[in-house]
Amino acid sequence: MKFAAIIIGDEILSGKRQDKHMAKVISLLAERGLELSWAQYLGDDPELITTTLRRTLAGEDVVFSFGGIGATPDDHTRQCAARAAGVALLLHPEAEAEIRARFVDDPKGVTPQRLMMGEFPQGASIIPNPYNRIPGFTVGRHHFLPGFPEMSWPMMAWVLDHVYRDAVAVGAVEAAIIVREAGESQLIELMNECLAKYPGLKVFSLPRVTPERFIELGVRGDAARVEEAIALLKAGVSALGFPWTAA
Repeated sequence: MKFAAIIIGDEILSGKRQDKHMAKVISLLAERGLELSWAQYLGDDPELITTTLRRTLAGEDVVFSFGGIGATPDDHTRQCAARAAGVALLLHPEAEAEIRARFVDDPKGVTPQRLMMGEFPQGASIIPNPYNRIPGFTVGRHHFLPGFPEMSWPMMAWVLDHVYRDAVAVGAVEAAIIVREAGESQLIELMNECLAKYPGLKVFSLPRVTPERFIELGVRGDAARVEEAIALLKAGVSALGFPWTAA
């Protein structure tokens, strides 16, 4: 099972606001032994959001989408999710109940604009919002959350603990060495040899030029094979004549 994130908002792409979701998503998954497989940033472009969701809804990945589920004109996610799923956008009865309860004592009452925040794709289920009771929603394996961190992060944790509590932890580990006096091109053949022998692992090289020049060379994947793979890399680097130390 792969977990992914879609983060929506012109304000992030323009630099007006700094994204905080990515690091938190990684952290919430890691706390449960899970990993983020991919992430994508989208602007407030209805066509782009719809096209992206149509593609991801057709897949098997678990996707957490942040932002754009409000009722202002620049919030498009609810409508785009409905179009992508090929269903109508309807007022969800449980969402309506939550919204009415949230504003029962508000002098303005339950306005049509407030009820719009409970209009979700037909067949969706709600995600409770402990901050202000305005729920998010789930369509398939896609979970749509507000852009506000104080709301969305507890909601994501709730989804992980209630919907994916039996998800199998990735069990991946990482091992690396620091290689000096080598260029990346000089390590490519060795990296390909490692990949050919251990196809289920990921081999990586991370060059650094300051404050000193070196390459972090390593492998990531199933613990049972990482030890063998890093031993191959160590022996290969030594055979090439480059000094290395543990990372």
